[in-house]
Amino acid sequence: MNQLVKGSILVALAASCYGTLTSFVKLSYKAGFTTVEITFSQLLIGFLGFLVINSFYNKRSMVDLNRTQLNKKRLWLVLAGFSIGATSIFYYTAVRYITVSLGIVLLMQSVWISALVDLVINKVPLTRRKSIAILVVLIGTMLASDVWQQNQTFDLRGIGFGLLAALSFTVTLFTSNNVALNFTSVTRSKWMLLGGLIVVSTYASRELFTDFNYEVFMLWGPVLAVFGTILPPLFFTTGMPKVSVGLGAIVSSLELPVAVFIGYLILGEEQNLIKWIGIVCILTAIVIMNYKRAKLR
Repeated sequence: MNQLVKGSILVALAASCYGTLTSFVKLSYKAGFTTVEITFSQLLIGFLGFLVINSFYNKRSMVDLNRTQLNKKRLWLVLAGFSIGATSIFYYTAVRYITVSLGIVLLMQSVWISALVDLVINKVPLTRRKSIAILVVLIGTMLASDVWQQNQTFDLRGIGFGLLAALSFTVTLFTSNNVALNFTSVTRSKWMLLGGLIVVSTYASRELFTDFNYEVFMLWGPVLAVFGTILPPLFFTTGMPKVSVGLGAIVSSLELPVAVFIGYLILGEEQNLIKWIGIVCILTAIVIMNYKRAKLR
């Protein structure tokens, strides 16, 4: 039970880091930095950070593989990491045009997208429980996004990029659970971040040597790297083995209310009762989809 509590706390800390991240992105925009500068600095510092962290790990994984097999696994991890870079670009672009609350709600659409991916790729049937959960997510999304309000307007660019971020994040979840599982978590994170860095570097290539503001490395780059790239994976990889997968998924859903609350606290974003009812609906759906796996060890 003591290990379960420690694991739950670590997973909650990871989710809280992710929840805080979006408000920091908004603040970096207000400081005058661009999506290119934010994403590139975060991924570069995060990758360098994991290079350092990985050097302290003496564990060797995949020792039964030869060099060719190891390189093949590393390549697959790098390719899997492309979705990390894409998610950062899509999500950070989205929150340029929409609120933190709406951004995180759109990202949470990965809950039902993942179920559909499981159905199409893994042939996992869409059970009644999952169907109910998907319906609850959609209802919660409508409530949390304030579509019920009269004269409410949305920037379609933000909506579009937010949904693309959810789709890309689903790919990240899928590959994270299926690629090179014999590697240590830190090593897998390092190679996947390299893939993300390649995508972001390609995206930033035109600006890197012309209008790129390298002052982003003084504050916002390190802040975003710590809260979005370094601490959450470390907390997750340490905490998740101590809890069940279902419980971990439920605890990690704290990212949603934390993001909304921090958006209100730091950015002064408007909140209301109906929006919070929608958020509760989404959290309830996550519990519905995972409660059978959330057994105490």
